[in-house]
Formats: sequence, structure tokens, C-alpha cells
Amino acid sequence: MEPNILRRIFFDHHHHWEQFVEKHGDRIRPVVHKEVEKFRDCGNPENGFKLFVCEGCHETRKVPYRCKGRFCTTCSIGESEEWSRLLMEDVFQVNHRHVILTIDEGLREVFLLHRELLKTLMDEGARLLKEYFEKKKKVTPGIIVGLHTFGSQVNFNPHIHMLVTMGGMTKKGAWKTYDFLPFQMLRKQWQAVVLKLIRKHLSGKDKKRVQARLQQAFSKNGEGFYIYAPKQRGKVQDQLRYIGRYMRRPAIGINRIEAYDGQMVTFKYHDKVDGKEKHVSVSAEEFIRRLIRHIPDEQFKTIRHYGLYSRRTKNVSKKVLAAWQKTKKTWITQVKRTLGRQTWRERVIASGHKDPLRCPKCDNYFEYKGEVCLENGRLVVKVALGETARSYLEREIGHVPRIETPKKETKKEEETTDESASQDRQLCLFTVS
Repeated sequence: MEPNILRRIFFDHHHHWEQFVEKHGDRIRPVVHKEVEKFRDCGNPENGFKLFVCEGCHETRKVPYRCKGRFCTTCSIGESEEWSRLLMEDVFQVNHRHVILTIDEGLREVFLLHRELLKTLMDEGARLLKEYFEKKKKVTPGIIVGLHTFGSQVNFNPHIHMLVTMGGMTKKGAWKTYDFLPFQMLRKQWQAVVLKLIRKHLSGKDKKRVQARLQQAFSKNGEGFYIYAPKQRGKVQDQLRYIGRYMRRPAIGINRIEAYDGQMVTFKYHDKVDGKEKHVSVSAEEFIRRLIRHIPDEQFKTIRHYGLYSRRTKNVSKKVLAAWQKTKKTWITQVKRTLGRQTWRERVIASGHKDPLRCPKCDNYFEYKGEVCLENGRLVVKVALGETARSYLEREIGHVPRIETPKKETKKEEETTDESASQDRQLCLFTVS
């Protein structure tokens, strides 16, 4: 298994991740340890695999399990593509606007140290647009909100991406189209919302610490915080595909990392000031520090749904609109369509690659014969279709010895750690510069 460049930066013989943990251990959130270790083990047959055998020439193929972690670059690409595909099929087939809400640069560290505010930031952004359309346009829009915590240089820069329907449903169940957003008014309102959010949720001591930042963020942004919402061109499906992929993209793609010499990492980025592509080189430690900040907290949802797309009202909204569109002979939504996730094989073929279950030697197909999984640190046969398959899997287990690691002890130590100290670690994350 050839490691990609990101895995080399973390885990090669220079041991940058181990050194990082040794140096900053108490300030690393437990979820970071968990996700980085999942990334380390992703695609490793020592953690389990599925067995496929060609029905023609009996060639065997072992497909290792993937971690499906939130930090793993390999898994995140597949998840992003799959989410984008489901999005295109599930949302209303109308024009959408990609709305981006930013905050003042001086307030970024406030959200870094108080991650509990990030969900409220998403809620408030959606509420701002939803209330505008309900009051001014008398319709309820569909809104999907995605949180990005990263900037172009992988710095901590929390901002919100929203997919907003350019239309909404009236109280009578009809669809009404609109195509205007009052940017100047929304900028000032968004600024007021963010500043109020921080003042409301921080304690007195924390509020005093950031008071100067709040005042500066208000005074130097006379027109409010920046909002960007370009009109989308082209077919609705193309709009949704692009926005969907963008909202679920990782902090940095492998293709942006241009060089790693064992100590320094060089990656490219798009400078939004002059529109040019530039390069920056940082130490491996600094690169790791920047990257792990963007691992979300446990159970935190970086994508949320509001208005007509709210999970509570979406199905009802679809039924109401389905009845309306029959009278108008226009297509906005399908009610009875059942969406299902694509299999690994379907995703590979859909991406333009050859069928992974087609044998390159005889052109017959591979058949699933069983799988091996990890239980209590040891590989065991989970499924075997026949005694021949079981015997083969048991022999393979003997060829893939499992190296025991003290992960369980680490987890116990974390669980027995004083609760207040644990909260401090999570809040601090990293203020190392």
C-alpha cells in the first residue's frame, strides 16, 4: 500500500505526528487523536478486508476496509461525490444561489477557542435569510448550510456556505420565484447577528477578553461583514453538482500539496486579493497544526438543513408542491422517488474508471466470497461463503499479523481525566503560532 503524500507527512520515518503529540499532547482534542489514527489505518489489510474471487480464472482480490473518517482525504473525496449526487436528486429542481457569509478576521480566534458557537453561527446565518424571505417575499425558501473552518492557506477561517432556493413556497402551497438579494442590508444585519451571538454566549470574563476585538470588528466594517452570492449560470443540475462538491470539500486536496522533503511542506493556493495562484512553504509541524484544527468535534454536523429542506418539513413540502405542480404542468420535485447510496463499485464506474470487479486477466467477474474484520485487536473471519473460502481467509489471517497498540489504555486514560481539564483541552485546541 503506497502512502499518499499526506500520510507520508504525518507518518513517515521522520515521525512528525508522534513528535507533535509528544510536544502538544495536552492541547490536542481527543477527536483529533481518533480521526488521525483512523486515517493512519485506512485501507490497511491488517484492519480487515473483503475477499473476491474471479469466477473464471480464480484470481483473488482483497479489498481492505476504508475508515470513512472525517479527516481522511481518500474517503472524503468519495463521500463528497456521493453527497453531491444525492443532493442533486433530492433538492427542488429550481435555480439556487450559493451564498457565502464571512466574519471579521479578528473574530476567528474567538470561534477557535469557543467551538460551541459554530453551530449557532450556522443557525443564525440560515435564520437571517429565512426571515428576510418570509417577511419581504412572503415565501419559505429551502436552505442547506455548510460550515467551512479553513481558508485558502489552511488557516482557521470559519465561514458559511449556503445553498438557497431562488424561490419559495407560499402559505397556499404555490411556488413563487425570486432573484434578488439585498446585499447591503444583509451585510449589516449579519454583522449585528455575529457580534450579538458572541456577546450573548460568552461569560463575563471571556467577554472582557474579546471586547476590544468586538469593537474593532464593528468600527472597521462600516458596510457590515462581507457577503458573496453570485448568480448561478447554466443548467440547474450543473449548479447543484458544483455547489455540492464545493460545500463538502476537505480543508486541502492532495493535488494542492506540491512538495515534501521530510521537513518542509509546499502547497499552492488561490490568492483572492489578486486572483493569482501562489505557493507557500511551512514546516511539517506547522502544516499538521493548521490541518488538524479543521477536524470537527465529535458528532458535530457541518451540513444542516433549514426551511423547506428541514428534515422536519421536507417531505410535507414535497407533497404540497407535487400537488401544485400538477396544475401548473411544471416539474419542481418528485415525491415518491427513493434515494439510495451508491455502492463502492457503482461509484468507481460512475467516476469513469473500469469496473473494479471485472477480472483483467480473463474478463470474467469477481464474486464476493467473504470478509475478515478486526475484533479485540485480532483478525477473525466474519463471513465465509463455503469451507474453501473459510480456509483461504484463515490462511490469509496468518499472513497478516496484527501489531498490538496501546490504544485502549489511551482511551481509558482520557475517560478518567478530570472533566474540567478535558473541557479546557477542547476549548484551547491550539493557540500555538
